[in-house]
Amino acid sequence: MSCFQSAVVALRTVYPNAVLWSEENLVAVACGAAVIILNPHNPKVRGVITVPSSKRFPTGKIDIDGGGADLLNGCLLPYHLSRETRPCVRSISWSPAGLANDAGGHVKVYRRPHCSPEWIEVVNISEVLYNYYKSTNFGEYQIVPSEGSDVIPRQDTADSGTRLRKCAKRKRPITANVVSEDHENLGEKNTWQIVSSSFYKGNPPEEVTENCLPLISAQQYASRNEMLMSLIIAWSPILETSGDDVAFPSSSSNCCSILAVGGKCGRISLWRVCAPECYSTDNAEHSSEVRLVGLEKAHDSWITAISWVGYGSNDSKTQFALATGSSDGSVKIWLVNGENLLKASEVINDSLSLLREVATVDSSMISVLSLTVPARSPSKLFLAIGKSSGSFELCTLDTSTGKFDNVGCYNAHDSTVAGLAWAFDGCCLYSCSQNNSLKSWIFVGDSLSEVPIPSSSPGLKSSTEFAHALDSCFGLAVSPGNLAVAVVRRYDSDLLDPMYEGRSHKAAVEFLWVGGQQLDPSVITSSEIAKETFPGFPEKELTCWEMNILGCLNKYENPNRLLNIFDIVAALRAFKQSAPKYVEHILLKWLASCLGSKSEISRKLLSEAPKLLPMHSSRQLHLINIISRQVVLKEFITESVSGKEHVLEGLSGDKKEHINLWMDLLLSCENELLLRLVSIGISAEEFSRVGSDGLPQMKQWLLQNVKDDYKVLAAEIREVKKRKLEETSEHEVHERCHFCTGVVPFESTEYAICSGAIDNNEANRTHKLQRCAVTLQILPTKPSWYCKCCQRRASKMAPSLLFAMPRYPSDFKSLIESSTHKHTSTPCCPFCGILLHRSQPQYFLSPSPV
Repeated sequence: MSCFQSAVVALRTVYPNAVLWSEENLVAVACGAAVIILNPHNPKVRGVITVPSSKRFPTGKIDIDGGGADLLNGCLLPYHLSRETRPCVRSISWSPAGLANDAGGHVKVYRRPHCSPEWIEVVNISEVLYNYYKSTNFGEYQIVPSEGSDVIPRQDTADSGTRLRKCAKRKRPITANVVSEDHENLGEKNTWQIVSSSFYKGNPPEEVTENCLPLISAQQYASRNEMLMSLIIAWSPILETSGDDVAFPSSSSNCCSILAVGGKCGRISLWRVCAPECYSTDNAEHSSEVRLVGLEKAHDSWITAISWVGYGSNDSKTQFALATGSSDGSVKIWLVNGENLLKASEVINDSLSLLREVATVDSSMISVLSLTVPARSPSKLFLAIGKSSGSFELCTLDTSTGKFDNVGCYNAHDSTVAGLAWAFDGCCLYSCSQNNSLKSWIFVGDSLSEVPIPSSSPGLKSSTEFAHALDSCFGLAVSPGNLAVAVVRRYDSDLLDPMYEGRSHKAAVEFLWVGGQQLDPSVITSSEIAKETFPGFPEKELTCWEMNILGCLNKYENPNRLLNIFDIVAALRAFKQSAPKYVEHILLKWLASCLGSKSEISRKLLSEAPKLLPMHSSRQLHLINIISRQVVLKEFITESVSGKEHVLEGLSGDKKEHINLWMDLLLSCENELLLRLVSIGISAEEFSRVGSDGLPQMKQWLLQNVKDDYKVLAAEIREVKKRKLEETSEHEVHERCHFCTGVVPFESTEYAICSGAIDNNEANRTHKLQRCAVTLQILPTKPSWYCKCCQRRASKMAPSLLFAMPRYPSDFKSLIESSTHKHTSTPCCPFCGILLHRSQPQYFLSPSPV
């Protein structure tokens, strides 16, 4: 296998599915009482979520006055046998971009910190669930004492919620009759009458001492604790009222994600987490609206696996399916009513509709589920079911016709299946097991067939420390671009030196290249360029690499997909070191496809490309910018060297011509995107009377850089340009320096130099200031957003309309009136399209989308 890097973890992994790769390019590993978070770009820099020990919720206590017979009840056996008091992370799940990360046991939601490796807790889901169950008396009947009892019961009030009074001393064992339809669950020695309990909205309960806890039976104690024991969690894709598939949330009022929490009692609780109104670079408190909106009795035993997916054709609303698996081997597929959950103001008890109950081959515990929608069949669901027996099953469900097929059962491993992950739009499935095996599967006809994992690496291979001591695998995750896989393995401590490595080496995360994965054995093609440019590399794998890279780049042309091409950029850079001609061939082939050029694949395409840019989408221009900066021009463009003249300095011949063509393409792309940004700002003021920050600077740039004979310039913008030539004054354009009173003229869109001020030594001191990439104004002194790709900064967020443009429009008036031109709530770079982040030192963890 082609491992290109690895990271050692000092904590032991315990449960399956222990590694996840986020949309923002962070990898989380559940190990022991912590979650370790890595950046694949630099695995040595890490974040951490430390899970503290938690007290049990005060659900009640068992009466031992009668000799403690209840303590010998069989339902309490797990509590008698349990001696582990340390917490252990059982399940982790990344939220969609713009929400949060969480860790299980008690279920908690976390967010990334600003200036610390320790992630910050947002909300404790388990506490909210406990408060809800307590308000409804755990779904039981409310307990009321009979006459003669000296125990003070719970008292419910609509305003203040449930309170407990101080308990009176008991002078004798409680004796009374039980009125219940279920004597077995309540026990024979209970002394209560039963009445119904209503839901209330109260304040958080006060801390309760042990002496004030209500007496309950052993069955009640076990049942209540099972209701509060969460085993598995999973975030849904983003839900919007429009029903459209979106890459990131646009508004908290109509956008959210659903967190599904599976419990030991077989119930699923559904939690709505709304998107924030906006994001801030200030180190302030982040409030999240989290609401319990659904409860469903899904299984009769422990829920051990959950998987979400969104599906729907291009002309229909996106729908959501949820697959659940249980310790008794049962698997169910549910249809989720997203619109109801998005609007719900109280708990819905029938929020899930059963689509299909899967009849599995045996009753082995379900260890992991992976649900996907193949690109070739958008109405079909593919469900892979991993089991503790080492086998996995595959079934398909056609949501348009209801046809269900159980494709087959595959005896893939000898131990528990610890990870399943679909890749390449449902064409490939990866599986791993606790016997340390990792396998890949592709479709041959209608069934899966095992194929070897690519063994060659585009760059230097990296060997994992003490690889001989790795004895078990506890999960795998596929990168956003599907070209790499992260696998977490555990060390056998008996094979390590107990004084040294045995203490520090508990687990390792390996990053493997899989871009050379063959997806269709019937397609046998060879690349002539591959033979010539990279001798010694398997020709078949080179051909697959080319096809898979081009396929991934084409997928990212969809603006509804979050732009994160880290693995594509990393693979192209690695290939460039050994086979630059091969990389040039791939990029020219992609550029011809992206721009729809009919010219032959040669460098001539680079000289023609700038003329074609206005006819293409903003997302395509963003991709060209990223590839230009991060692959072709990476070693030439730095923070100190960015101008074309400086980049070409010292180059000659063929190399200079090649770099010059790519620089021209990059500058043309950025000018086209800036023209679209400026046109949106000016049109918003002209036609909707909505003023934008930086309008004087935008108009000045338009006057200085866009010629009157520019063919594609919209008629309205051309008219504004002529009119504003006389109206715009220097007073509007010029700003004042933050560090002195000097005037700052508008000369560049990226930086500015103030006129300066005379100091005590009668010297004129000037200041170089950065400009906002969105408003073109001088950046304020407070922290601002930072782009990892182009190193630009922004204090405001670009309008969402910019990122959705299919081309430069000929009529801005109708475009502005028909769609929203407000600034999106998620910060994205207007020139690269990737998520912006707060700038941090290199030793702090932050995502690297490129």
